[in-house]
Amino acid sequence: MRHATDSVDSVCVFCGSSDAADPAYLRAAASLGRDLAAADLKLVYGGGGVGLMGACARAAHEAGGRVLGIIPDFLVGREQALESVEHVVVANMHERKMLMFDRSDAFVVLPGGIGTLEEVVELLSWRRLDLHAKPVIFYNPDGFWQPLFDLFQHTVDARLTPAGFMNAWTAVDHIEDVVPALRAAEPQPDDASLKVARTG
Repeated sequence: MRHATDSVDSVCVFCGSSDAADPAYLRAAASLGRDLAAADLKLVYGGGGVGLMGACARAAHEAGGRVLGIIPDFLVGREQALESVEHVVVANMHERKMLMFDRSDAFVVLPGGIGTLEEVVELLSWRRLDLHAKPVIFYNPDGFWQPLFDLFQHTVDARLTPAGFMNAWTAVDHIEDVVPALRAAEPQPDDASLKVARTG
């Protein structure tokens, strides 16, 4: 696995794939796609054309941004793979997640369901094991992710997780703050491990 670099060029976005999501979440995802394109940050995402992921990718692409979708073959139809952008079809979910990790310098987490939750927990577990120091930014509208943060704190309080783990991510309340948070959290060449400050 790659460790930190001194700049962020590509950003993996984890988010929901449901078209039934709150329209405000879909609008926020599209706004993020445009913001990433404007900042010349490549979007790496799950490859689908549905839900928040589709909204983010289409908006980034339409704004002239660089987009890479990574999708397992069994989801190409189910998640309506967005063929208008560069995409890679892989064999399974494990390969998808590993390639998304390898192709990304930082991560943004938007509202999502069990699939997003699974991706995020694994990503943060790798940080806990000091396997990477890539920035992780949560978009946390109206405290969407607060129950997860509370669960993490519960494990800290139970002395099952070190207290420093709570510094492994940044949370922002407004979608327009995501790109500035990414820039603020860019690891430096001498950054050894978990030095991302949490806000929000």
